[in-house]
Amino acid sequence: MAAYSYSQLLPLLLWSVCLCDFGSSVFGSKAAGGPPAEPPNPPGLRAADPPDKDAPAAAAAAAADDAAVAAAAAAAVVAGASQPRRTTGWKLSEEEACRGDLSRLCPKHTWTNNLAVLECLQDRREESELAPDCNHLLWSYKLNLTTDPKFESVATEVCKSTIAEIKECNEEERGKGYLVSCLVDHRGNVSEYQCNQYITKMTSIVFSDYRLICGFMDKCREDIISLHCGSINVGHKDVHSQGEVIACLEKALVREAEQPDRVRPIGEECQRAILRVAELSSDDFHLDRHLYFSCRDDRERFCQNTQAGEGKVYKCLFNHKFEEAMSEKCRDALTTRQKLISQDYRVSYSLAKACKTDLRKQRCSLDSNLPRAREARLSYLLLCLEAAVHRGRPVSGECQGEMLDYRRMLMEDFSLSPEIVLHCRTEIEAHCSGLHRKGRTLHCLMRVGRGDRSATVDNICQSALQTLIQSADPGADYRIDRALNEACESVIQTACKHIRNGDPMILSCLMEHLYTEKMVQDCEHRLLELQYFISRDWKLDPVLYKKCHGDAARLCHTHGWNETSELMPPGAVFSCLYRHAYRTEEQGRRLSRDCKVEVQRILHQRALDVKLDPELQKRCMTDLGKWCSEKTDAGQELECLQDHLEDLVSACREVVGNLTELESEDIQIDALLIRACEPVTQAHCHDVADIQIDTGDLMECLVQNKHQKEMNEKCSVGVTHFQLVQMKDFRFSYKFKMACKEDVLRLCPNIKKKVDVVICLSTTVKNDTLQEAKEQRVSLKCRKQLRVEELEMSEDIRLEPELYDPCKSDISRLCPNVAFGNAQMIECLKEQKKQLSQRCHQRIFRLQEVEMTDPELDYQLMRVCKQMIKRFCSDADARSVLQCLKQNKNSELMDPKCKQMITKRQITQNTDYRLNPVLRKACRADIPKFCQPILNKASDDSELEGQVIGCLKLKYTDQRLSPDCEDQIRVILQESALDYRLDPQLQMHCTDEISRLCAEEAAAQEQTGQVEECLKVNLLKIKQEACKKEVLNMLKESKADIFVDPVLHTACALDLKHHCAAITPGRGRQMSCLMEALQDKRVRLQPECKKRLQDRIDMWSYAAKVAPAEGFSDLAMQVMTSPSKNYILLMIALSVCVLFLVGLLCGRITKQVTRELKDR
Repeated sequence: MAAYSYSQLLPLLLWSVCLCDFGSSVFGSKAAGGPPAEPPNPPGLRAADPPDKDAPAAAAAAAADDAAVAAAAAAAVVAGASQPRRTTGWKLSEEEACRGDLSRLCPKHTWTNNLAVLECLQDRREESELAPDCNHLLWSYKLNLTTDPKFESVATEVCKSTIAEIKECNEEERGKGYLVSCLVDHRGNVSEYQCNQYITKMTSIVFSDYRLICGFMDKCREDIISLHCGSINVGHKDVHSQGEVIACLEKALVREAEQPDRVRPIGEECQRAILRVAELSSDDFHLDRHLYFSCRDDRERFCQNTQAGEGKVYKCLFNHKFEEAMSEKCRDALTTRQKLISQDYRVSYSLAKACKTDLRKQRCSLDSNLPRAREARLSYLLLCLEAAVHRGRPVSGECQGEMLDYRRMLMEDFSLSPEIVLHCRTEIEAHCSGLHRKGRTLHCLMRVGRGDRSATVDNICQSALQTLIQSADPGADYRIDRALNEACESVIQTACKHIRNGDPMILSCLMEHLYTEKMVQDCEHRLLELQYFISRDWKLDPVLYKKCHGDAARLCHTHGWNETSELMPPGAVFSCLYRHAYRTEEQGRRLSRDCKVEVQRILHQRALDVKLDPELQKRCMTDLGKWCSEKTDAGQELECLQDHLEDLVSACREVVGNLTELESEDIQIDALLIRACEPVTQAHCHDVADIQIDTGDLMECLVQNKHQKEMNEKCSVGVTHFQLVQMKDFRFSYKFKMACKEDVLRLCPNIKKKVDVVICLSTTVKNDTLQEAKEQRVSLKCRKQLRVEELEMSEDIRLEPELYDPCKSDISRLCPNVAFGNAQMIECLKEQKKQLSQRCHQRIFRLQEVEMTDPELDYQLMRVCKQMIKRFCSDADARSVLQCLKQNKNSELMDPKCKQMITKRQITQNTDYRLNPVLRKACRADIPKFCQPILNKASDDSELEGQVIGCLKLKYTDQRLSPDCEDQIRVILQESALDYRLDPQLQMHCTDEISRLCAEEAAAQEQTGQVEECLKVNLLKIKQEACKKEVLNMLKESKADIFVDPVLHTACALDLKHHCAAITPGRGRQMSCLMEALQDKRVRLQPECKKRLQDRIDMWSYAAKVAPAEGFSDLAMQVMTSPSKNYILLMIALSVCVLFLVGLLCGRITKQVTRELKDR
């Protein structure tokens, strides 16, 4: 029947039901408008027929009804109802006062059972009113039933064996209602079905009215009156909806927690009584009368198939709380109950039952020495049990499931956390109003707390948010955060489908795909909002905590999971861990391997956003606003701070420097860069990328392959940026730091910038090499790494601040569209050298001087000629690479691009002897001897425009140079004879003439001496004297060596082989041989050779006319190279003889005259 079917749906766990004599203690002399009703107990009364015919339940039903019949008789007298005709079978359905209501509201099959009738009438719908007389009759019936002493005696009889088994209940004092309370407390241990049924049967009666609960009225009378929570007198309010009074008190209790400064505090005893009532009604929502009436329709709509009991209906309704179809009245009632649960976890039947054993095992039970309110709070329970789970201690799956539900509940509705409501009220009203559902308000607060909006939250609200995140622990299971779960569902299904649902690594997977194509914007925002708070407490990442809690205790002196220390707050623990993560074995006390992997994972995540690094954000808040307010894209804020490192305040500079130093050792920390560089990494750096512990090798590899085809713009920009940052401090280059740390401390103390350190060490190496020191002061490993750093710096002008800073204006003026990388900007400045500002020109000259001395530092040359160097110069010394390339320049196998680059470097070398180290060494004695006037006018940082080399060329024709210097000048003459651009003086003075007279030859760029030949042929047409002089010098040089005249040499190659093979080249000997052969009629020269020689004779004759000898040496050279050399020499000899004879004759005459004078 109805009563028993209801009880079967009610397998509740009531911690305590206190039933006492309520009539006399509470209501005084009146009850229901009449004298106090003494519950009669006539000896002849028998119980009504039980509602169920089951044998096991019959005794329990009969026993309960036995007390019910006696109470009913007294209720009929009190309420003025008709006297029963039979005292042994009185029924409510037979009373005139309730017959109309019964016929209207209750099915007929329930009329035979008083308890079923009572249940039907008190559970009616709100719109169905009862007659006043029926109300009074039911009230009196319930009151007398619950205060009848026989009620306890029936319990003693029905639960006899159970009482004997339960020691606590057997020792309870009889007659005060405590026995039933104890039985309810131990209901889980009650095995007797009859006893179970008996306890269940009376529950709905007690909870239909707060006045029937023992002691509640005494404890809460003043609070009910002061809070206007309803009438305490029957008749002023529907006596069967007195659950509204309890609901009013519950809401007041919740408001007190949320607004302690605005509401009247509820008495401590009443607070305990309210929570006790909520706890006792936790198993079945029927017992929470306010919620039952508010959610009756919603229960049918959402939880129709959910069986009552064990809090199942509550949980079902909680899960549908934010459904659109849920009524506001029910939602409010559910929220109130959830808030009570957050104040006392025992208000949740399922949670208290599932975790009872675990609470005891993990010592989370109430401590008599601590305030009950603290340890009863849901957050305390969650933190205590979460600590056990994180430490690897066993917590039952059932308890963990319940914890998951309530952690999700806390994340869904911020109002369940009174600290949030109390301390974040201003922020909610200002930024997050209207976003109450599904965790949106909480995420809105998290977004404000993160600083994504212009406003920020105060420290108290921030602390409340952090506490809530720790209690809910969404890091352990992303599904706890409903807002995140819904926003990221599509990303999880595509990017993280290989990870088990609910696994903590889901969050890491989402972070790995942050700012990728798979990430959606809403998920990105929710993820960063949550990670902001997780990052501020290392314990909130369960995988990190699991792997590192031992290391943290050993190295950082941390406490338990839910304990804190002023000396080592949660945010500082991770800093401690990562400081130990990258220690060497020599430095000692390192992290375990598993912990280091997790620390690296977290560092990779934090690199995505500066706000995920608590220490960085805290120390750099001012600098971020000052320098980086417009840098809002992913990773830009950290890059901005690194760019402005010198401008940051000391605290911020320190933390940015430490992070940058860490990145230099493990560049994989920069997740965005690694993601952008994945193609080039897979193609060229997979060997070093797969190594778990990076020591700077990956970045070095990326730099070396920065211009491969797999390199994309993002990766190139990121690598270059890191290179630029490294220039600010040598510590930011891990491999350089480790290789040269001791050398820097010894040789370059107090120098911090990397570029200055490199210059200091390079200068030391250079001086030791030049002075041929017995032992280099810079260690071998440092010298090797120093070479790597110098090569890297040569790739981008920005990596050399001493060069870049003076040339900034020239770059914007002369090379605005040229890329910095690949040394393109440096090459552009070299090509525009004549137009550079003085400071920039000086720096470029110094750079060229260094590059010519050490060609490996010439990035463009090494890049363009990389394959040619392997082909021709694999065995050559690094400093002789350019010389080797020059020697093989005209090989058929030479790459045209490399040949063009070699020509550029030759042109540069010929502008100044200082840029040609081989020439400088070979002519070190000749230059000051013959060209000192030019040196006196020279500047240290500007080219001599070929003047010294021109001077040496003239001395070469005079055959006055040392052999080594002569060899080098001959090479220069031969090369410049093939390409006029290699003669800076000729190019400078004859540019206009070449474009006018030899444009076609110049455009061909065949480098066969055609332009020079054109100028010689058109010597008479040349207007500019300076140009004419240079052409005449060329003619003069060609007389000294036929190899200097490539056109003549080509034309006369066969004749030289036939007629002058025995003549040693040089000093004009082969040219003289050909001239003699030309004059010898017996010798037949090739027509082309003969023609070219005759042309040269004519040119030389003209040259002699227009350019007379400037000195004796020039005169002698002209004589020696003249076709009439023999005749001239003969005439000179005759002249000398004549002079000798004249002198001899004059001497004799003067001697004779002198003698005559003496004789006188």
